[in-house]
Amino acid sequence: MLFVVAVTGASGSIYARRLLEELKRSGHETLLLISDEAKNLIKQENEDLRRFEELATRTFSEHDLNSPASSGSVKTAGMIVVPCSMKTVSYIAHGMSGNAITRAADVALKERRPLILVPRETPLSTIQLRNLLRVSEAGAIVLPAMPAFYTRPKSIDDMVNFIVGRILDLLNVPHNLFRRWGETD
Repeated sequence: MLFVVAVTGASGSIYARRLLEELKRSGHETLLLISDEAKNLIKQENEDLRRFEELATRTFSEHDLNSPASSGSVKTAGMIVVPCSMKTVSYIAHGMSGNAITRAADVALKERRPLILVPRETPLSTIQLRNLLRVSEAGAIVLPAMPAFYTRPKSIDDMVNFIVGRILDLLNVPHNLFRRWGETD
């Protein structure tokens, strides 16, 4: 399957890297869209942009409106914006598809394909909450980066794996990234 993964300018690039690793490990192809702000954050969070590009099948700038993700005729199995900035949520909520990321999200919604937004912001303003409601009403799935603690995480990786596992669950991609509710060690 082919998935679109977009990385925007919210903190939490580790979630995107881990998702790309797991999708590649599972044999899926990915179109990676990276915003300019995401490139800055990746560096600030001690991640390596080259690693993201190596994990993706193809990589595109947010400015490349000719990316395959911008066309509804390109069959994808879904799109994940991780992390998803509130700016990106706002653009999607109001149908403003002025860059490759927001255009690809618009395509996912109009083609009725899964669109998963992973906001990593706290606290949330009333405007942000309204925009999140608006994207949900349009068909997007809002999956905040809120790890569970019943899994008894022992590391940041455990908490990241929980969120990435939940994303994969929504995409019907099998994984063993965390212990599910009621499972024993």
